[in-house]
Amino acid sequence: MSFVPGRPVAPAGQASSAPNALGVEYMFSQIMEAVQKSQVEISDLRQECSDLRMANASLERQVREGLQQQQQQNGNGNGNNYYYNSSRIGTPGFMTPVPGSPQLRAKSPFLSPHSIPALAVPPSIHVPSPLGDNALTAFPFGARDIPGFYVVIPAGGAGTRLWPLSREEHPKFLLDLTLKGRSLIQATWDRLLPLSSPLRTTVVAGPGHIKSIREQLPDLLPHNLFCEPGPKDSMAAIGLAAAVLAQRDPEAVIGSFAADHMISGDDAFLSAVAEAVEVAKRDYLVTIGIAPSHPSTGFGYIRLGDKLGIKEAPNSRLVSSFKEKPDARTAAAYIGTGNYRWNAGMFVTKATFLMDLLRTYNKDLHDGLQRVAAAWNDDVKREAVLAEVWPELEKIAIDNAVAEPAAAEGKVAVVPATFGWDDVGDFSSLADLLPAESNQPRVLGDNNLVLTEQVAGGIVVPGSGRLITCLGVDDLVIVDMPDTLLVTTRARSQEVKRLVKKCRDAGWKTLL
Repeated sequence: MSFVPGRPVAPAGQASSAPNALGVEYMFSQIMEAVQKSQVEISDLRQECSDLRMANASLERQVREGLQQQQQQNGNGNGNNYYYNSSRIGTPGFMTPVPGSPQLRAKSPFLSPHSIPALAVPPSIHVPSPLGDNALTAFPFGARDIPGFYVVIPAGGAGTRLWPLSREEHPKFLLDLTLKGRSLIQATWDRLLPLSSPLRTTVVAGPGHIKSIREQLPDLLPHNLFCEPGPKDSMAAIGLAAAVLAQRDPEAVIGSFAADHMISGDDAFLSAVAEAVEVAKRDYLVTIGIAPSHPSTGFGYIRLGDKLGIKEAPNSRLVSSFKEKPDARTAAAYIGTGNYRWNAGMFVTKATFLMDLLRTYNKDLHDGLQRVAAAWNDDVKREAVLAEVWPELEKIAIDNAVAEPAAAEGKVAVVPATFGWDDVGDFSSLADLLPAESNQPRVLGDNNLVLTEQVAGGIVVPGSGRLITCLGVDDLVIVDMPDTLLVTTRARSQEVKRLVKKCRDAGWKTLL
C-alpha cells in the first residue's frame, strides 16, 4: 500500500470515508449558495412588487381625481350617475372605465325607499370585442324599443352563498352590491327598459319580496308584477309569465333575464338581445351564450352548433347541446375547443312557442300553468286556482324542462355574446367586481371602518358599523353584520351555503 503525505491511512480492511465527507461538504456549500441566491432574488421581486403597487396606487389616484374633476365640470358630482366597474366581468376583450371615488358611494348595500335615486337609464358604453363572429360595434337598430318584445325578470332565490349579507327576506337582487346607488334588480330594470318600456316589463317574485320590489321599482305597473305563491324554480316562474302574456298578446316575444346578474357593455348586450328576438320570431327557443373567461366549474356550458344564416342575426347558431357544470379538467377542455359558451340562463322566445314546447315535454306543468293564466284577470278566481294548482306543479329549471330536450330536436338557438357578465354567485366573484385600494382588501361599505396591516386580497363587509382590523392575513372573507359574523376564505366562499344549512339545523332561522 502506498503512502500519501497528509492523507490519513485507513486500517487494513476499512475503506477511507474522507472523499464522501468532502462530497457532503461541497453539496452543503452549493445548497447554501443557492439559498442565498434565492433570497436575493426574492428580495428583488418584493421590491419590484412594492414599486408596482405604488405605481398602481398613483395611477388609480390620478384616474379618480380626473373622474372627480370631470363630474364637477359636468355637474354630476352627486354620485347617483351610473358608473361602470373597471374589473372584467366574465368576458375578456374589453375594459370599462374605473368607477368613481369611494367617497361618492353609498355607505350600505341595503337600499331603503328614501335612498333610491330617480329612475335613470344608464348611458351606452361599448368597446368592440374580438370574441364575436361578427363585429357588431354598436346597437344596429334605429330605435332601441323592440315592438312586441316583453321583458320577464324572475326575481327569486335567497343567494345563500352571499349570507349573511343576503337573507331570505332581503336577497341579493335587492342589494346594491357595487355601492353605485342601484340594487341588482334596479340595474336590470335600467338595462332592459329601453327595449320594452314599463308597459311590457314584468317581474315574477314570491310574496315575501313583493313589497320591497314595489319600493325599489316605483315605475313597475301593478298588473306586471306577478306573484308566485312559492318557489318552483325557473320553469314555473317563466312559464307563468309566458302563459299570461300569451293571453294578452298572442304574438308576444318574451325575454327572461335574471334579476341578480351583473352586465357591462350595454350596446353589446342590447345587440345580442335584438338578434335573439329576430331568431325567436322564426320559432326557436333562443339563449344568449357568454364567452368564458376561465374554466369555471360553477356554470353550465352551451356547445355551439351550425350557423343559422339569418341576415338579421348574423351571430346566431343552433345549440348542439347543453352541458351540466363540469369539473375543472372538462371545463378547460371545453374552452380549448372554442366551441363552448357559458349558459347564463337568458332565454328569448315567443310566449306561445314556449308553451308549445312545455306541452310537448311536460304536459302536466303546461296544463297547470294554463289553468292559472285563464283565471289570472279575476282576483278571486286567481287565488283559488293558485291555491289548488301551484303546490302540485313540478319544481324544475327551464333548462331541464324544455331547453335540453328541444336542443336535441334542433329547436334551440344561441347568440354568442361579447358583453361582460357575472352572476355574483359568491363573495369571491363579488370581490372581483369591487375596486381595491393599494395593499388593501376589497371593501363593500365604508372604507374608514377597515384598517389592515400586511394584508392582501380578500373582501371585508363592515355592515355592523364597528371597526374591523386585520393583521397578516390574506384572501379572507369577513362579513360583519349587526347580528352575525362570517369569516372564511375566498377559496371556500362557494361553500357558505353549507353554513346556512347548519344554522337552520341549529335553530338560528331568524338569522337566515
